[in-house]
Order: sequence, then structure tokens, then C-alpha cells
Amino acid sequence: MHKVRIGTRGSPLALWQAHFVRDSLAGHFPEHEIELVILDTKGDQIRDRALSQIGSDGLFTKEIQLALLDNSVDIAVHSLKDLPTAKVAGLKLAAIPKRGSTGDAFVSNTINSFDELPQNATIGTTSLRRRSQAIYRRPDLNLVHLRGNVETRLNKIESEKLDGIILAEAGLIRLGFQSRIKEILDPEWMLPAVGQGALGLECRADDANTLQILGKLDDPITHAETIAERSLLRNLGGGCLVPVGIRTKITGDLVSLTAVVLSEDGKQRIIADETGSIKEVEMIGLRLAEKMKKGGAEKILSTIRPALPS
Repeated sequence: MHKVRIGTRGSPLALWQAHFVRDSLAGHFPEHEIELVILDTKGDQIRDRALSQIGSDGLFTKEIQLALLDNSVDIAVHSLKDLPTAKVAGLKLAAIPKRGSTGDAFVSNTINSFDELPQNATIGTTSLRRRSQAIYRRPDLNLVHLRGNVETRLNKIESEKLDGIILAEAGLIRLGFQSRIKEILDPEWMLPAVGQGALGLECRADDANTLQILGKLDDPITHAETIAERSLLRNLGGGCLVPVGIRTKITGDLVSLTAVVLSEDGKQRIIADETGSIKEVEMIGLRLAEKMKKGGAEKILSTIRPALPS
């Protein structure tokens, strides 16, 4: 019997994702023994500050990657939107399973939709991307940072007297909280994060056996979409903490990307699109990044990067 060790964070959503991968692998390889190894990341350890105040990329992934490199685990299960686009020597993004929902959800105990929020309402969110897009649409809103797992954030609506919060649709659905969703925000103005709703399965680049078994879980359409998105982000020089949103659509063999870059205060917004063949997803992301840089995205992002601790 071959033993496979899956490295994961210990939050309820991370454990859902790890169990999903474990069960999927077990369906293909019932002869394998599959074990979960729970690891703490920097993002889990520091909970009293906004993510943008803690550090740069890899807040929820670095420790799991280190466990891969020192052979403590064989597979790392990441929320793909948390996984930095820079390659780590010795590791490979081996599979991206079929994507879940990509939307951002508005949740409130008293208000049925985002546009029904009263003037100067107070909204909680974890990301600069959501914050910037919400303020762009509604400059009157008071946006506050939220930390904690999904259930903790839901409870803060009541405990912190919030008018509502914005968080990922996929996480709510995966944890059985879909009944709390008041509205899925229109992706025409609330563009999702790069890799939102997708999982990234990483292993050691020289581990041929694990590379082979993870190949069974890879979804070609999701893989193409998210590689194009990650190419855009990498070539913009952004990371998972900056206000970059993207919509991706595949029709036949054509991939269409629409991306937005915003200033932290939501006052500046640059949006552009690019289309190309599914065979050149890396290039589509690169072309769109160059187009957005020429439009001023580089200037906006340069004002945000220095404020992010390393």
C-alpha cells in the first residue's frame, strides 16, 4: 500500500478542500493510504490585523510548501487565489480540479441586496480587491477589515453591528452556508480574484508518482482559465493582496479575459480585456498585463506595493 500525505491548513474551509482532494484521490486509487497533515501558516497565526498589514504573498501557503520541500507531506492543497504566482524551486503546480463558484456574495441579516444598503452603511470584507470595488461603486460606504474563518466572519455581522459582509460564494456553499447569501454580486462590477473558486494541488517536481496520481484530478478548462489569470497577475507584478479582479470565459478554443486594477481608495479604476487561443493562455495574460500597464495600472499598483510589509 502506498501512503500519500496531504498538507493542509486547519480551518474548516481548508479541511473541506483537503477532504475533497482525499476523497477524489481515493476514488481513483483505493489501494492508497491517504493521510491529512494539518499545518499552521503565518496567516493563521496572526489574526488581529488585516492581511495587507501582515505581509506579502504566501501568508497561507509558505509553511505548507516548506513541508513539501522537507518531505513532511507529499501534496499541498491550496486555495488557488492564495498561491503566489512566482514558482518555487523544486515544486510544481500539478493539478487544478474543476472550479467551484467564482462569485462574491453579499451577506446581511437585515438588507436584501448591496444596492439597498443605506447611505454610510458599514460593510466588512477581508480583501483589498472587494474593498476597492465596493467603494468604487458606493463611495459613501464605511468598509472595515474582517479576519477569521467563514463562520467567524458571519458571526461578526451581529457582534460588530455590521450592515453586511462580502465573502466568496464558493466558501459559503462548501461549508453549507448558502442560505445566508442575500445576493451574488454582479461580476460586471465586482470582478473575482485570480483563481477564485479553484484549488491548487502542488507537489515536489521530482515526485513522479504523485505527479501521476494528481493528473487524474486536473480539469483542463479550469486549468486553462486559471493559468491565464495567474499569468496576468504575475506580469502585472501584483500578488494575492492587491486590488486586481478578473473575469474569464472560454468559448470553444477562445479564452476571453477582462481584468480590473483599482487604487486602494477605489477612486482610480483601469479595466481592459484580451482574447486568444486556449493554446496560448500564458500569452493572453501577458498581453493583457502589458495593455493595462500602458493604461496606468503600473502606477496604481506601485503605490500599493510599498505599503505591503515583506
